[in-house]
Amino acid sequence: MECSYVQLDDLPDEILLIIFKKLDNFDILHSFHGVTNRRLNRIIHDPLFTSNINFVTWSSDKFLNKLSSNVILNRFCLQILPDISVKIKLLHLESSLAKNILRAADYPNLYGLGLYNTSGKTARRLFTDKRFSTGIFKKQITRLIITTPKDKNYWFTIVKICSCIFSIFNKLTHLIFSESLYENYVPLSFYFPSRSFSSSSLLVLNIKIQHFLLLLYILDGRFSQLHTLTVDLINNCIYTNLIENKEEISNLKWFVLSCANEIAHYEELLLPLIYRISNIEKLSLYLTIYVSGKFIDGNDLQKNIIDRLPQLNLFTFDIRSVMYKNDQMNLPSKKDIEETFRDFQYTKIISYVDYFLKKKKSQCHVFSYPSEMPYYQEITNNFPGGLYQYVRFISLYDEYSFEHEFFIKISQSFPFMEKLSLINYQSQKHTQSYKSINDNYDSTIVKYNYLVTLHIGEVHDDYIEEFLSNTKTYFHNNIRIYIKYKSLERVTHNFTRDVLRINCAKINEIFLYGEKIYSKSLQDYFPCAIIH
Repeated sequence: MECSYVQLDDLPDEILLIIFKKLDNFDILHSFHGVTNRRLNRIIHDPLFTSNINFVTWSSDKFLNKLSSNVILNRFCLQILPDISVKIKLLHLESSLAKNILRAADYPNLYGLGLYNTSGKTARRLFTDKRFSTGIFKKQITRLIITTPKDKNYWFTIVKICSCIFSIFNKLTHLIFSESLYENYVPLSFYFPSRSFSSSSLLVLNIKIQHFLLLLYILDGRFSQLHTLTVDLINNCIYTNLIENKEEISNLKWFVLSCANEIAHYEELLLPLIYRISNIEKLSLYLTIYVSGKFIDGNDLQKNIIDRLPQLNLFTFDIRSVMYKNDQMNLPSKKDIEETFRDFQYTKIISYVDYFLKKKKSQCHVFSYPSEMPYYQEITNNFPGGLYQYVRFISLYDEYSFEHEFFIKISQSFPFMEKLSLINYQSQKHTQSYKSINDNYDSTIVKYNYLVTLHIGEVHDDYIEEFLSNTKTYFHNNIRIYIKYKSLERVTHNFTRDVLRINCAKINEIFLYGEKIYSKSLQDYFPCAIIH
């Protein structure tokens, strides 16, 4: 260790700061706090490394506690935190150990708190602790992140937290209910929130909610100072007999609305709500909308949104309008849609049109680029490519086959994709191993570096081989897969095919459709998987 300190000490402060910035603050403090080298001690006490400390890490589909042993916990609670507590402004804590960390020292400058894996029991212990509820929670915390684990009391926990959160955190200005994985965003589930779910200080709210009605309640005046609202709708049901409230929402300046499911009543309900936000300056809409007569295009967006909002200076959107129609002869082409955006001079617009003859369905996808949309639905062979760093969930669908090159484009366009769903019953035209036809075959392997969940239950067998063959596809361990048993049995040659074993060994959970009597070889073929 002495040798390593000498080597570090030979470097100027500027270089040490560059190196340490690449590391996690938790690791820096744990490794270097208390060393005899004064210069290193001075550098690690810089606000860069002490103002924001994260005690959790994301792993596959859940948050893990970095305080993996009592030795590490005691070192932080007894030595490190008391020494730097005055400099700490933000803490991200696994909720079961939040009490230990918060009691380890006084944090006079702490204003931001992240509570991860917050169960109902943990929430009660934290929120009823008078030292916190009458002290740091009540008087200091202005920014709060809360996540809850998926357990049998999941919905009850969320409702309980929401019913008391603003009476405990009196100075809250920023509230986020979310996790990194798209499908784990914490949704508010109650239909009629109590008046205690209100705040006169909240400025920024980022949540996922079950239904459109709750959005109307959020905007009924209970958050009078709210200026930024980000909402993701789970349920696509938008009822027409909603609460009557036509008052202006004058304080809201930035509104982001997204929904992964197809919704209706765009003109009857969504547009009137947007018009009530009279002073809106930034608007983002990421929606799939049922339409009957015509697609939503540039003319529609100009007339019904941009021209109606005089304060609007930034409008980003990803709108996929879906139409079910027997006669597709008179529907517009891609060129027709592009022409409607001729006046959008300062924004790059991407658009394309798909027609599905078997489904008697057509869709028009228009969006501003670059995009911050969280998901991308029903991608077809017409997908133009690009880079979508914020997308975590995608679905692929077409009535024409997806070839291997298409999946290369998909993996490059969505580098942080965590969930992929595929529907395609058309066989691939080229299915031979890319290793056998390409000397530089590593460049042709599709790489999914962040993939967690794969839905391939409604596909031709070729696509199962596409994902399970390590000469075509690479993914990390701990993959969850949804698939039909009979299809899996065919592709693996009754679980004897060696060429697929490498990727199959990376799967840790399988949800099987169809047959309930499985081959004895199934578990051996997927040695690391829990089979449902």
